[in-house]
Amino acid sequence: VQLQASGGGLVQAGGSLRLSCAASGLPFSTYVMGWFRQAPGKEREFVAAITWSGARTHYVDFVKGRFTISRDNAKTTVYLQMNSLSPEDTAVYYCAVSSSILVTTTSRYEYWGQETQVTVSS
Repeated sequence: VQLQASGGGLVQAGGSLRLSCAASGLPFSTYVMGWFRQAPGKEREFVAAITWSGARTHYVDFVKGRFTISRDNAKTTVYLQMNSLSPEDTAVYYCAVSSSILVTTTSRYEYWGQETQVTVSS
């Protein structure tokens, strides 16, 4: 299983970025996909998740209304559109795969992609 994340970068506060995570080596359309992030000195935290069909999503409160998770099963890719970014969003972001229901805990995700850095300047 491989998860290839991309789309991170440096952006000014108020700006936008779209992260992508391309998956291979698993039946993508049957898995929950999630995004997590980890800021320096902090634990990895849940950001958003989406069910296999895309019909249900779940967000942590501090990104609701600003971030949107979506997926394209034909492209085996999950996206995280991030708008109205603030310096507090600065972190390394990870995508992950879970065979469970819509979950938020890191331990319920079986596969993880490499990090992509998001830096928001004030």
